[in-house]
Order: sequence, then C-alpha cells, then structure tokens
Amino acid sequence: MTTTADSAATFAAVFAALYAAHQVGDHWVQTDHDAQHKGGPGWAGRRACASHVLSMTITKVVALAALTLVTGLDTSPLWIAVALAVDAISHYWADRRTTLAQLAAALPVRGFYKLGQPREGHDDAHHIGTGAYALDQSWHIGWLFVAALISTI
Repeated sequence: MTTTADSAATFAAVFAALYAAHQVGDHWVQTDHDAQHKGGPGWAGRRACASHVLSMTITKVVALAALTLVTGLDTSPLWIAVALAVDAISHYWADRRTTLAQLAAALPVRGFYKLGQPREGHDDAHHIGTGAYALDQSWHIGWLFVAALISTI
C-alpha cells in the first residue's frame, strides 16, 4: 500500500522527468521536417505530427526509465502507459495547430494567441515568442500535470 507521501513523491518525480523530457523532445529531438509540417493539411501533416509525437513519447519513456533506474522509483507500468497515452493524444491534438487555434478563438485568449504573428499585408518577422507558442507550451505542460497524476494511481 502506498502512502500519501509516496504518491506525492511519485507525482513530483514523474512530473519533473516528463517536463524535462518534453522540453528536450519538443525543441531538440523534433526534426525540422516534423516541426514545419505537423500542422499541415492532409495525411502528410498527420504523419509529420504522429512522427513528432512518437519521438516525443520515446524521449519521455527514456526519461522515465532513467528516473526508475537511478532512484528505484516504484511505478505501475500500466498507469505509466496510460499516462503516456493521454499525454501523446493531447500533444497530437494541440500540434495539429488548427485545433488549438480554434480553441483559443473560442476563449478570451484569441488576441493573445495572435500576439507576435505577422500582420496581414505586412512583412513582419516570425519569431518563437508568439502567443500561439506560449499557449501551445502551457497546454502541453498542463497535460504533463495530468499524466503525472495518472502515474500515481
């Protein structure tokens, strides 16, 4: 039987590992091709997004395996698998881009979503510091929280 302290420690350790792996997977492991095409139309866009999510999930599996090997953390493989599946589905959903854009448009953050994007008819430079990027990353981190909670079941 696990104690509340054991569950809290598992949650914290898993969240930290998932967060670190997310940062590495989303920014270092993701290929340029996947980054450029994952939001694109049709099957080519879907394949690029699936490829990115697969590499991201593998990065997270490696991080969780390292965490387990080094710390001896006792987790349920079933619940870790469920947590990773929930995270992967939420990541794919957001990274198809139109889905997250539609959600933002339906909420009071629609103006923030467009922050930093080029204005129509202007040659504004794209940069990574956009509202869309910030909302994308906060979406992913929120789901990492959910995945870490699932891992403690």
